[in-house]
Amino acid sequence: MIIETRDLTKTYRMGDAGVHALRGVNLSVQAGEFVALMGPSGSGKSTMMHLLGCLDTPTVGHYWLEGRDVSTLSKDERAQVRNTRIGFIFQTFNLLTRVSALDNIALPLMYGRHDGNVRQRAAEALERVGLKHRALHQPNELSGGERQRIAIARALVTQPALILADEPTGNLDSKTGSEIMHLLIELSAEGRTIMMVTHDAKVAAHAQRIVEMQDGTIVNERSAHVAA
Repeated sequence: MIIETRDLTKTYRMGDAGVHALRGVNLSVQAGEFVALMGPSGSGKSTMMHLLGCLDTPTVGHYWLEGRDVSTLSKDERAQVRNTRIGFIFQTFNLLTRVSALDNIALPLMYGRHDGNVRQRAAEALERVGLKHRALHQPNELSGGERQRIAIARALVTQPALILADEPTGNLDSKTGSEIMHLLIELSAEGRTIMMVTHDAKVAAHAQRIVEMQDGTIVNERSAHVAA
């Protein structure tokens, strides 16, 4: 089991009032599973992804990643988990504009002081997403789809246990978005564990399972039809 949460609860203080973003969420995700997280604004899915990404801690409850209770870790310990065990893919790509594609991919290795040849590992991740020929190009010289592929390569370079994708096709046209989803499907078929937030039911249909949230709780879980 890669992900397991038990009674995961997050309450934010707004003056004297409490805003209940998550209300006792229980979720399990198997290794190699591709799960889409859906729900309207305010449903709690963004808070859920923040907790799964070790960007925040729950008010109550527990979160186990690869069997380790990461909900109790210190800020520095969570940072280490983020850098070594979790890869992030963002809607807005979050690439450094004045840095080459290769160096953008290598950044997590540099920050984490990983062993081995950093640039070689970055080049291998770049080749995996089909952009070896773009290694020295800066993001402003790349298309939106190419920038997202760079972001995916950056998420892969540390060999993480979990990939978190937040609206990975949100800034792309339908054709390019479809290409990115097929790449995620390929990664899933290779055994990568992927959790994806999306508002788009057609995008969610590429996953193996859809988890629907509302008012801070999971209201439905179902198998998804994998799109062709």
